[in-house]
Amino acid sequence: MEQTRVLSSALLGFFPAILSLSGCNEKATESKPNIIYILADDLGRGELGCFGQQHIETPHIDQLARAGMLFTNHYSGQAVSAPSRCALFTGLHMGHAYIRGNDECAERGDVWSHKAMLADSTLEGQRPLPAGTVMISHKLQEAGYRTACIGKWGLGYPGSPSTPNKMGFDFFYGYNCQRQAHTYYPPFLWRNEQREYLDNELLPPGTKLAGDSDPYSEESYARYTQHSYAPDLMYDEILSFVEESKDTPFALFWTTPVPHVPLQAPERWVRYYVDKFGPEEPYLGNQGYFPCRYPRATYAAMISYFDEQIGGLVAKLKELGLYENTLIIFTSDNGPTFNGGSDSPFFDSARPFRSEAGWGKASLREGGIRVPMIVSWPGHVPAGTKSDLLSAFWDMMPTMCDVAGVEPPATDGISLLPEMLGNSDSQAQHEYLYWEYPEAGGQKAVRMGPWKAFVRNVRKGNQKVELYDLSKDIREEQDVSAEHPEVVNRVLEIFRTEHREPEIKSFQLPVW
Repeated sequence: MEQTRVLSSALLGFFPAILSLSGCNEKATESKPNIIYILADDLGRGELGCFGQQHIETPHIDQLARAGMLFTNHYSGQAVSAPSRCALFTGLHMGHAYIRGNDECAERGDVWSHKAMLADSTLEGQRPLPAGTVMISHKLQEAGYRTACIGKWGLGYPGSPSTPNKMGFDFFYGYNCQRQAHTYYPPFLWRNEQREYLDNELLPPGTKLAGDSDPYSEESYARYTQHSYAPDLMYDEILSFVEESKDTPFALFWTTPVPHVPLQAPERWVRYYVDKFGPEEPYLGNQGYFPCRYPRATYAAMISYFDEQIGGLVAKLKELGLYENTLIIFTSDNGPTFNGGSDSPFFDSARPFRSEAGWGKASLREGGIRVPMIVSWPGHVPAGTKSDLLSAFWDMMPTMCDVAGVEPPATDGISLLPEMLGNSDSQAQHEYLYWEYPEAGGQKAVRMGPWKAFVRNVRKGNQKVELYDLSKDIREEQDVSAEHPEVVNRVLEIFRTEHREPEIKSFQLPVW
């Protein structure tokens, strides 16, 4: 894999203070742009207007795309949340990353009981990264940035060596635990290392309608809307952080849980889509989370609400005079989901890829890992442009280090800054991208040029490499492996060279 970093051409034009005033940290800090990385949760690329969505309105995100660059060949770190975030923050792909699947550390006790977690914070959260792991946040702190993560964490339970404040973030607010994020009206959120209790009662996900309830009556669903809506609270903290950081370079990672189910959205947005979509059948909770009277309208409402927040953040940046000096990157942690009352086929959520269960989230198919990425930085990123550069989450570490003017650690990534700035001629390129996924029967995948290789049921002993030519078969429906044995052999070589045996036993997969 090409690991050449193209640093000088990107920095020479935009950070002269860093290059010409070596040792003058104050001047270097003044020249650094702010960085805002917006990470949606389970948002399919086809759920945005700029990627062809027909039902859901996303005018503010679409405006970001018009003002900047839209990446059409961008991939998430993994097909599910926690390992995807691990790839993002550490710059390591799934053959090298410490976290390769969602791991609740069930040996701790009754980790799936929300009542037990409310009583005992040590039951919250996911498997932590080892102490001393270097994250993007550490490098940005080193470069003089004030850092924040607001939203969902998922990379270490409370009290572990891998909470946000111990991993390079000056400020954290939100859900430590992915399972706690299975309700948008939680009994508490975390502010740094402390719980803050909210005026919501514990209502465990999976709570069904009362037995005598009329499923067609809106009143039957009243219990699922409480007082404090977590995305509102987190958004307030985002605006406060930006306001408080206006006089210093800052890096904000907005890791919203939206639009991950459950289906819970502000009433005004739900009503807007009820009027737009018309009558629909209720979701009764048979696929997890909470029942919902208007499932399609509520899912669309969640995304448009999030889009509205992004518009408000951009307005705040302009109000403070920060917009022109702020790099905004927007993406999603994996493809669209299949449960909790969501309806990815209706919304064509993974467009142009298949959106059914088994083809989106929790799958290494294109719909599960090809995600939107929009990059905006007025006066630096050419407006209204597109890039087909092959890129992935593990590129963010070297990219942000280049932006900040600090040397990155060794990673599997390449800096995308030349491409972002319109300097394609000096942009390094990946020969291939690699994934392994220990869940869903065990899967492996490689993206290399037009080729997509995929292996399913690895844990069951399957070694058949399926091969798809994405230039002719974007939906991965015609396996052409028999016609291209030389490509299959190269893929098998990549499987062997890019896999390092994981330290966590549950993440181990056969290698052949």
